[in-house]
Amino acid sequence: MRLEGKCAIVTGGGSGFGAGIAERFAAEGAQVMVADINAEAADRVANQIGGIAHGVNVADGNSVQAMADAAVEAWGRVDILVNNAGVTHVPAPMDEIPEEEFDRVFAVNCKSVYLTARALVPGMKARGAGAILNVASTAGVSPRPRLSWYNSSKGWMNTATRAMAIELAPEGVRVNAINPVAGDTPLLPSFLGEDTPEMRAKFLSTIPMGRFSTAQDMANAALYLCSDEASMVTGVCMQVDGGRCI
Repeated sequence: MRLEGKCAIVTGGGSGFGAGIAERFAAEGAQVMVADINAEAADRVANQIGGIAHGVNVADGNSVQAMADAAVEAWGRVDILVNNAGVTHVPAPMDEIPEEEFDRVFAVNCKSVYLTARALVPGMKARGAGAILNVASTAGVSPRPRLSWYNSSKGWMNTATRAMAIELAPEGVRVNAINPVAGDTPLLPSFLGEDTPEMRAKFLSTIPMGRFSTAQDMANAALYLCSDEASMVTGVCMQVDGGRCI
């Protein structure tokens, strides 16, 4: 029960890594809001873990504020925020990515971090406590070709994590990130371009441990970084990648 008494929001919690994090947080005693643009998926996960669901577009300020307001109404505060929601573009030469795809990637992966901070950091500062976890990617540490703007958005998340951490440390708010290698999640086909055994084998050959990330891998790392056990840890961008970035 390492999160007993904590209240947490997990964006993109309706599937993939987010669902795994939400499930683990609930098992460790947290009250969890599963927030996702797919409200049906959020409901499903929330029902499974005894949490609450909220439909949200993390790239829209009004929608994010409504999510924050709903959490505060339910619990009175938010102790933990996990910025997990993310999208990518299909692999292609950088100069061939449509502008609308570029805008979408940066709105969901980057602007969302600003919007959730704007909505939730004031309450954390007022209480002198809080933990924020940004789910970035090894793509932001060791970029892959043909995913240039996705790589860049995740590199932005790592820099934002450190910038947030140094500013908020005196306020008692910790900010960390995890950098997963790709997992068998709904985003995997987009990373691969085409989801075939050959493409999977090619991708796996770049991961020394020889397997994809799992939701449990991410949940374990997230649990530590968001728990009081990590009370002296802030500004860390932890690679959970089976050695890919070595």
